[in-house]
Amino acid sequence: MVRIRGRALPHGEHVDLCADGDRWTDDPVPGAEVVDGWLLPGLVDAHTHPGTTDANQPLDEDLLREHLRQHVDAGVTAIRSPGLAGDPPPWFGTDPDTPRAFHAGPWIARHGQFFDDWGRHADVHELPGLAAAQAAKSGWAKIIADWSVDDEPVPVDVMTAVVAAVHAVGGRVAVHTQHAAGSAAAVAAGVDSIEHGMWLSPDLLDRMAAQGTALTPTLSGFERALPDVAAKPDGPRKDWFVGGVHALRSLVTAASEAGVRILAGTDAVPHHRRAVLDEIHALSARIGPHEALAAASWHARAFLGLPGLEPGAPADAVVYAEDPRLDLDQLAHPVAVILRGRRVR
Repeated sequence: MVRIRGRALPHGEHVDLCADGDRWTDDPVPGAEVVDGWLLPGLVDAHTHPGTTDANQPLDEDLLREHLRQHVDAGVTAIRSPGLAGDPPPWFGTDPDTPRAFHAGPWIARHGQFFDDWGRHADVHELPGLAAAQAAKSGWAKIIADWSVDDEPVPVDVMTAVVAAVHAVGGRVAVHTQHAAGSAAAVAAGVDSIEHGMWLSPDLLDRMAAQGTALTPTLSGFERALPDVAAKPDGPRKDWFVGGVHALRSLVTAASEAGVRILAGTDAVPHHRRAVLDEIHALSARIGPHEALAAASWHARAFLGLPGLEPGAPADAVVYAEDPRLDLDQLAHPVAVILRGRRVR
């Protein structure tokens, strides 16, 4: 049995909870192991593709388990995979040593777009049916709205049909978009989350906030790639990427100010333990440490339907010696990671 005590984020008030199986309770549990410190309700990586190391590789179950253990080691107790290299095994998301998981199955893309051997490729009129079938099975569907610089994006009427079909089966839609037209179609259609969002017009942010469309900018991945791309010969693709990263930096700030829910996602290949910490640091530079932690913890958990540190909530937590908002380097040194009521680190 585990008991956690200390100041809990986001409110900073004192919390004293015991794990009763996989739920927190404020009833005392005799003999519980006590862990004191600053408490977060578990970190979340809202955009991760575990189980493979390179594009077009099939899903590897052993690698999947290893990647998920790396997540837990970093304090990640829940993930969202908006796209996997294959259908996951039955234990995905329920294994006691790996994070809770939400996923969209394989990516769904038009013929000629996305990686050739990843995802499901279809004609544009087939996208709504494919997305609805996937969402009925896993709760989410992921659409590739645009891909290369000169590709045509998914038209707004088709994207609207995708959203209607998925919502009709009780699912949600995540959309990959890195171009202005694809972003505009996704927002107009009312998708549930925009992944990346390079070149998304700031004029769309108020509508996103009003309709609840979240933004997962995966900022740290673009920041890592920027120096190498900037050193390449000039050309349209370089201009698109370099300009897009610079635009995304200011977009994250503007989105947060407009009330758009920001989600922390790593999109890291290969996977590594610091990936989610790097994303929090990158977001903090744009929206401050409190909101960056929110994007990687309580805001992301709420988006996924997971309550925070309160009686009846899933028994997840990460404990730190000091307030991580004052020193984000604390994130690399958790006192404890609690997953499903068990101390796993």
